[in-house]
Amino acid sequence: MPLLRTSRPASAPARLPRLLPSLADFFLLGVFAWLFLAGPFGWTGLLMDGDTGWHIRNGQYILTHHAVPHADLFSFSRPGAPWFAWEWLSDVVFASLFGWAGLKALVIFAALLILLLAALLFLIPIRRGVHPLLSAALTLAAVTAASVHFLVRPHLFTLLFFTLALALITSDRSHPSRALWSLVPLAVLWTNLHGGIFVLPLLTALWTAGAAWEAWIGKRGFGETKRAGLLTGLVLTATLVNPYGWKLHEHVWSYLRSDWIRTAVQEFQAPAFRNANEQYYEALLLAGLLVAGWLIHRRRFVEPLWLLGFAHLSLTGARHIPLYAVTAVLVLAPELDAWWRESAQQAGAGSLSRILRQVGEDLRDPFRRISPWLPLAVSLLLLTVPSENWPQDFPARAFPVAMVNAHPELLKGHTVLSSDQWGDYLIFRFYPAEHVFFDGRSDFYGEALGRDYVALMNPNYRWPELIRRYRFDVALVPVNWPLGELLKQDEQWRLVADDGQALLFVHRDVASKAEQEPGR
Repeated sequence: MPLLRTSRPASAPARLPRLLPSLADFFLLGVFAWLFLAGPFGWTGLLMDGDTGWHIRNGQYILTHHAVPHADLFSFSRPGAPWFAWEWLSDVVFASLFGWAGLKALVIFAALLILLLAALLFLIPIRRGVHPLLSAALTLAAVTAASVHFLVRPHLFTLLFFTLALALITSDRSHPSRALWSLVPLAVLWTNLHGGIFVLPLLTALWTAGAAWEAWIGKRGFGETKRAGLLTGLVLTATLVNPYGWKLHEHVWSYLRSDWIRTAVQEFQAPAFRNANEQYYEALLLAGLLVAGWLIHRRRFVEPLWLLGFAHLSLTGARHIPLYAVTAVLVLAPELDAWWRESAQQAGAGSLSRILRQVGEDLRDPFRRISPWLPLAVSLLLLTVPSENWPQDFPARAFPVAMVNAHPELLKGHTVLSSDQWGDYLIFRFYPAEHVFFDGRSDFYGEALGRDYVALMNPNYRWPELIRRYRFDVALVPVNWPLGELLKQDEQWRLVADDGQALLFVHRDVASKAEQEPGR
């Protein structure tokens, strides 16, 4: 009888469950459906930032010319000025996807990156022994807090890579391995995808400082400090592998130090705690501060430095809220799980806490894995989306789509005054036939031109002089811009259209010329 036995029958039962849908599949499929199929904005919510438009056009330029631009392509206010296209590789990815299937491909790609981020946040703690229900709750809180920045923009790569980096480092702290050094080639890729690469050396520097502090009080040896310090040096060196070399670092440093940027650009300002997303962030923030204090009391310093460091960044600039949310999940999960385990052990056998704890322990394995059914189910969901629900253009509720469609002849080849977001959209629609006064590249335009833009958006005594200086002959402005009322009263300008969202003005010289053309 023993001769008839093979390894195949023994392994078959173990393999079969892996082919069946897991509880993790159902949870993540629910998150995906909630974000993109049942939400109030659906797929178009991913296109609420106009920067996506110039990213696509820049990527097309790179693919056509086989070169990364070093000078401006898109403006008439600073034509040919030095420009750092620091997200050039993301632009190539976006342009390639757009060329394949238009904006539909871009929103699907962004949605899959976000789903992967949610999967990592959910599964990493579970695989480290955290209760599945706790991991699910923290993941939902983090995803909700970060969703305000779920856009088709290169920062999605930073969110994903930051999660991987933090997971590798926390794992290495307890079980050092060579996998840690994979962060060095990752840093090279990251540098060329998004400027958020600089949060990686910040993460490793905080690790180095915390490990040194723990070693100094005798909790650990200095081996971990040396390892973290070496990694910090290596990832900093890796960031030099980009088309601009060290000049990119100089540019980013001057950009982040600009008081004007922090004052004028909304995503660099402190969160206002006015919407549901920020309320979930607030809950994670309070939990993080409490846990940080508890860990310091226990003479652990690496995790508190991460929590406090990224909490500080998120409180000074709302764009960093997703980074803090990721940090909170991966740091808080094991600490809160240990507290819950101890609390459940002390509770009675029939207590809700103990029952939930036991249920989660019994279901841990089905939550630890993703089966092939998840990508299949996501693919089927995407196939069921009606074609009319896929975006053919940027969302009309945020961009002057109707006005641009109705008056393209007035918006191509003229010096158009518009908002920065609408400038992005004009680049998407008309480049290279049209160049813009201002768009979303605040680091490129700088403080002097930025102040001119603000002086037109919220007019002061300088607005007539600025109109003359930049020789605007067309103005496409939001109806809530005070400048619109001033142009209505100025005999030099004629109101062409008002659709309740946008006002379209032309200078009288343009209007006279148009009236003299045959067929007009």
